[in-house]
Formats: sequence, structure tokens, C-alpha cells
Amino acid sequence: MKLKKYLNVLKRTKLFSGIGEDEILGMLSCLQAKKLELKKGDYVYRAGEHLSCVPLLVEGRLHIQKDDFWGNRSIINVIGVGELFGESYIAPDSGPLLNDVVAAEDSVVICLDANRVITTCSNACRFHQMVVQNLFYEVSERNRRLVQKLGHMAQRTTREKLISYLSEQSQKHKSASFEIPLNRQQLADFLSVDRSAMSNELCKMRDEGLLTFNKNSFELL
Repeated sequence: MKLKKYLNVLKRTKLFSGIGEDEILGMLSCLQAKKLELKKGDYVYRAGEHLSCVPLLVEGRLHIQKDDFWGNRSIINVIGVGELFGESYIAPDSGPLLNDVVAAEDSVVICLDANRVITTCSNACRFHQMVVQNLFYEVSERNRRLVQKLGHMAQRTTREKLISYLSEQSQKHKSASFEIPLNRQQLADFLSVDRSAMSNELCKMRDEGLLTFNKNSFELL
């Protein structure tokens, strides 16, 4: 099977948590999994499209983003390897996508048939119920991360937004030294701040001894 090369990634995902390699391969067949290969800058989905599958990233990185009428961009979320996306749109009558999904680098997505994921199959695969349960947990985790982002956005100043985001990244990596998955422009888009103002604030924080940085590597002091 062409998807067998991604087994090491799949078995570490929340969706297939507790399911063995042989069973995962069986589930991929049951769920009519298809592979989608993307180049950096390719659109996986565009706002207004309807989802008929549950997409799972197995290679690369994706941005969920939105551009306004004048071309100003906001990065809503960053999707890493092993993460689902678009799961909020697979329920009946959930409506079209509100945002674009773009490959931030060369990426591979596995698409699982949405109806087969949320409906127990006629073969009564004993692991299918686990996948449905894991999907619920994944949706809950995604909502938690969105609440975290709202916490960053609720801060009043650029500095406060940076402190909130970098503190959360430090906790996530369990270290004062870490790398973030965003370059300067992407970080500004993610926090909805002006890039120049954000860069100036980072330099001020560095001069005040709060942190050091090099590109997307940070150390909180």
C-alpha cells in the first residue's frame, strides 16, 4: 500500500491512538484513504469549498489563513505533522470553509472519507469506534488550542501578545529555549500585529534582557 510509508507518523497521531500498525492499514482501506501531495504555496482548500473528507497531515506544514479585501493576511492556525484540520466542517449542513488552507512547505495530506469516519461500517471493525472516539478527543484538543490563541489575541499591546505567545511556546517545549514554526511575517499575521512594530518590540525586549532570538529560535531569560 502506498500509504504504508507513513505508518510511523499515523501510529503517533491522536486519531489512531491505541491502534496497531496492521489495524491502521486495515482502517485506511476501510476509510478509503487517499494521498494528496502539495508543493509549497499550493492551496489544499479554498474558502467556500465543502469538505467531504477528514484531512490528516503526514508530511510538511500547513497554514489556515484568511485574506481580507485589501490583501491583509491573518494566520488562523498552523497545522503540524500528525494533526487533523477542517474537522469542524464534516458534519452535515456544517457549511463551506471560512478560510484557506495553504501548504507552508512541501506537504502530504491523507484524506479519509468523512461519512465512513463518523459512521460505523457494515463490517463492524472493532477499531472503528476507537477512531470515532479519538476524533472527538482531537476536536476537543483543537478547541483548546483556539482558546489559547484567543488568549494571545485578547492582550492589549504587541508586547503583551508576544509575551503570551512565547510563554505558551516555552511551556509547550518544556524549555526556555525553543523554535517556533513561524517566520517574522507569519508571526505578525498570527498575532494580528504590524510586522515592523513587532520587530521593534522584540528588539526592545532583547535590549531589556527579557529574551534573545535568532530567526525563529528564542530563549526566554
